[in-house]
Amino acid sequence: MPSSKGYRSRTRKVLRKHVDEKYLSLKVTPLLYKYKAGDRVVIDIDPSIHKGMPHRRYQGKVALVSGMRGRAYILEIKVGGKVKQIIARPEHIRPWVQAANA
Repeated sequence: MPSSKGYRSRTRKVLRKHVDEKYLSLKVTPLLYKYKAGDRVVIDIDPSIHKGMPHRRYQGKVALVSGMRGRAYILEIKVGGKVKQIIARPEHIRPWVQAANA
């Protein structure tokens, strides 16, 4: 039997919630955060919300906000030599915090 090739295929470990987050309702704070063009964000997919979810290959990637489309944000990610545009809703992104130099 051939393997399925759906949008969420091979996401058993990638799109899962940690035990601490599993029974919490949707967090409101990330939804209220407003991003401006030029802000850096991390794509952090919430598997319980299917609307506006980017593809699993972009999970954990740092992107640049380039604008809005409705309620969603247009993100730019450099993949190889190309700049790709990803459309994701605010539930699936969080602000990027630069790590402190150790």
